[in-house]
Amino acid sequence: MTAVATTPHFKENVHDALTDARLQGALVHARNFTGRRAAAAARLPEFEALRDSARAIKDHTLAHLDLYLEAYELKVTESGGHVHYAEDAEAARTIILDLCRGLGARSVTKGKSMISEEIGLNQALEAAGIEAVETDLGEYIIQLRGETPSHIIAPAIHVSKRDVEQDFRKAHRDLPPDRDLSEPEQLLAEARAVLRAKFLAADVGITGANFLVAETGTSVIVTNEGNGDLTQILPRAHIVIASIEKVVPTLEDAAQLLRVLARSATGQDASVYTTFSTGPRRPDDPDGPAEYHVVILDNGRSSMLGGAFEDMLRCIRCGACMNHCPVYQAVGGHAYGWVYPGPMGAVLTPSLIGVAEGGQLPNASTFCGRCEEVCPVRIPLPNMMRHWRECEFERALSPATVRAGLGLWAFFARRPTLYRFATDLVARALHLAGRGKGRFASIPLAGGWTRYRDLAAPERTTFQSQWRAKSGAVK
Repeated sequence: MTAVATTPHFKENVHDALTDARLQGALVHARNFTGRRAAAAARLPEFEALRDSARAIKDHTLAHLDLYLEAYELKVTESGGHVHYAEDAEAARTIILDLCRGLGARSVTKGKSMISEEIGLNQALEAAGIEAVETDLGEYIIQLRGETPSHIIAPAIHVSKRDVEQDFRKAHRDLPPDRDLSEPEQLLAEARAVLRAKFLAADVGITGANFLVAETGTSVIVTNEGNGDLTQILPRAHIVIASIEKVVPTLEDAAQLLRVLARSATGQDASVYTTFSTGPRRPDDPDGPAEYHVVILDNGRSSMLGGAFEDMLRCIRCGACMNHCPVYQAVGGHAYGWVYPGPMGAVLTPSLIGVAEGGQLPNASTFCGRCEEVCPVRIPLPNMMRHWRECEFERALSPATVRAGLGLWAFFARRPTLYRFATDLVARALHLAGRGKGRFASIPLAGGWTRYRDLAAPERTTFQSQWRAKSGAVK
């Protein structure tokens, strides 16, 4: 019941995305994040120093993750809450379903959570006869559409205003059919009115967590709509679901990370709401849940510790890497075929579901380096994508044509004299063949490139030859 992966069909997904005019029009908005992030960083002189500090905090935590998880559990228990550990998605679903059944829950409101997407929580709740309502506006829209998020912070970024109007008219049939929904404000007001009733009726509220603070047993979420607060405060029980790497040592550490999170994600100095929750309602509290549960999920992450992909566990889910990725901007999130899109998904997905399933994703990169350049915790995403490519090749999972081509290249690369002779010969031949137009619309063995773009005709000699000639002249 976990999210079904279509990553092995990545190329087919990409083709569908590139030929979808509606999607291509919607993806233009994804590029707005880049300028906002740059402006937010420029307003904060210490931004680069904060990135270094954020990386150090996460590295320290991962090096002592067992100790901080134990400390977090102790503090949650002291505050009257309960911590549950889930080894995999099935265990997490079972824990949450048992909690909901024990409370006699018939309806659940949910804040935005990629972990709940990862474990297929909504489907499990619905199968158990429990209504699950997404309360983040973007998540609510895609729930009505029967879709998964296409972005980790803007799940409905692929949807147009016209699409939303049509979806609301189909779903909200009890409202006047002649109502005006031509403006975003009207759509927002309708969603707010519909969801308010859901908030008041919910028996359980489920949220994710941006951070779990070991010092205090606190869960932290950031939102721009306030739906997370209503999800936590109004129902009888609040269930937090988070993965093991979300724990941080102290409140000060969380504050440091928050300073780079919103700036990297949406270009805001801070999100509109930053909510700290510690345990259930106390006797003198005016509101809050009677029960507080935290489900901490592993689902393959512990096997990443101490390995080539441990740095990926630093990720704070800001989405900056996909906001700046030319591949993501061209195809959107659904093409990646699982929960996590973009460069971070290209590394995390094979780590969690295996390179046999997710091995195509690390190849979806130009290696321009923009993802690493803007990552608030400086994750070396291109290097890890290269490593996954190596793993794919070593396990003979890449196409036979790719392996044969790399084998041929390796044969020449191990023989420098032959390599120079062959590349000079090919460069001269292509230069002569393309000197008329200066480009090739098609070329043997390069159809994957020329099918979508022209290949520039090379110079008469290779870069190496020109470099050797220049170096000799200087000497």
